[in-house]
Amino acid sequence: MKKMLKPLVISLSLPMLLLVEYAPEAPLGLRAAREANAIIGAPLTPLSVAGVARRTTRRTVYATSAVAASNAAAASSASAQQQQATAEQQAATAQQQAAVAQQQAATAQQQAAAQQRTAAAPPPQPAGAPPIGHIVTALPAGCVSSPQGGVQYFNCAGVFYRPAFQSNNLVYVVSQP
Repeated sequence: MKKMLKPLVISLSLPMLLLVEYAPEAPLGLRAAREANAIIGAPLTPLSVAGVARRTTRRTVYATSAVAASNAAAASSASAQQQQATAEQQAATAQQQAAVAQQQAATAQQQAAAQQRTAAAPPPQPAGAPPIGHIVTALPAGCVSSPQGGVQYFNCAGVFYRPAFQSNNLVYVVSQP
């Protein structure tokens, strides 16, 4: 019974201490607590210097932490954007390099085809014909027009002439179609 009495007394007296206050003029010296009276200057009161300083420090730390967190997020976002821009630029460079490689391959094929054409023996020129590249101002008599490969040639007894301009004058160049 003694073991049960102590916790019972403590559990009943604790709420009583919170709800009543000491008043010498009241009967039994106790009365119900009317209002809480805070002493200005005590550390945990709303208007105390220590309380104001503590809340100001807390707000400053929270604000600084929030700004630092937002700056870190912005920095990581900017870093991610920069990495993405770098990746896009590298992809564009790779595409340009591939296009240049294709152009070089096409040029090499054209040059190989041109070498094969020039390696093929040109048809023999008639005896006494002017050399290829010779320029004349007028065609000999009996020339026949013969377009080949989109170019107009004149066949004059087995010698082919291609029209060209030299300054403002029309001339004919001996050529091989």
